[in-house]
Amino acid sequence: MAITAVSPVLRRARVGVFILFMTNGMVWANIAPRFPEIRANLGLSYGQFGLAVMFSGFGALAFGLAAAPVIRRFTSARVGLFSMVLMCMGALLAVLAPNGYLFAIAFFMLGAIDSFVDVAQNAHGLRVQREYGRNIINAFHGMWSVGAVIGGLTAAAATALDIPVATHIAVISVVLIALNVVGYRMLLRGPDNEPEPATASAEKGKQRVAPRVWVMLGVLSLIAICGAWVEDAAISWSANYLHDELDAVATVATFGFVALMAMHFVGRMIGDRLIDRYGQRFITRVGGLITAIGMGAALLWPSVPLTIIGFGLAGLGVATTIPVAMHMADELPGFRTGTGLTILSWMLRLGFMLSPVIVGAIADETNLRTGLSLVVVAGVIIALAAQVLSKRPNRHVLAADTPEPHPAP
Repeated sequence: MAITAVSPVLRRARVGVFILFMTNGMVWANIAPRFPEIRANLGLSYGQFGLAVMFSGFGALAFGLAAAPVIRRFTSARVGLFSMVLMCMGALLAVLAPNGYLFAIAFFMLGAIDSFVDVAQNAHGLRVQREYGRNIINAFHGMWSVGAVIGGLTAAAATALDIPVATHIAVISVVLIALNVVGYRMLLRGPDNEPEPATASAEKGKQRVAPRVWVMLGVLSLIAICGAWVEDAAISWSANYLHDELDAVATVATFGFVALMAMHFVGRMIGDRLIDRYGQRFITRVGGLITAIGMGAALLWPSVPLTIIGFGLAGLGVATTIPVAMHMADELPGFRTGTGLTILSWMLRLGFMLSPVIVGAIADETNLRTGLSLVVVAGVIIALAAQVLSKRPNRHVLAADTPEPHPAP
């Protein structure tokens, strides 16, 4: 069976989505490794800093549900570009904040803007995937991981060279805005879905979403939230843990985050093929177990090398978790275009909001090592909740990759 040829326009659009995901990852990754410096400059405890970071979740919760109607009105391409420009500006405001209160307000803005970027980039990525006719969403999320690795290494270099955090983020912001302008020109034009006839739209508006669909969306959201807990452990706490409790120097402390994001990338680059071959349920369940066992071992026998490996295994384990949940949420019956994806993204932000404050509160009462046990819990939940996912491989893709037998002589 031959695979349908992909048009140059669609290939360019795929590159444009790659740029959008990659630059979004680079924003967070350039800030996160410098959290110890930022926290020290602001004079905040672990709990206070976790609470300030949590305000990004408040911003996403406050504005995230508006993403779907805004995207339907202005298209995912335009919303993606405009939101990324604002996000770069918000990142600079965050690192310029002179106290914890203004830092929290800046993170509120970052969370609100990032919730629009998140829905826009995934909506456009899923649109390109539908045009491709095969699963490529994990590769898009893989580019987010590429951006995170590049950003983490950039931050490590800036730390080693004693470049002030404000100067570092200002230069990065200019570069990322320029990249997004280039990427925008590659994205697909027009609305993100075919316009429906007025009668069909009216009927759909009257249709109620079945209770079982809401339950399914809730479980998918839980899976995504657990994936977010693992990612946030690296974003918010890996550098603090390695530096403060394991005595790693500042440059080495950044590599917990880099390891998770590097293995995130590996998992997402091979994830589409693995899911097509073995099904969503099996790959997600195995990933949850890898996360729990890898990070559990790192916490039981703490050392700098084992901790970096543990974060790497956790990143590999949850690599496909959020893309799978978003893909399934976007295809749930009964919702208008983008609504299932937006609701899941909103719930995902709730997870990001809760994670820093939970880990920070536990760390203040005990230590950060105990707080990071949340990663192990998340891995176990993912493995159990994977039961709702599809266990069937993508036979269409497998058949397309299998050579047709030669006729017998």
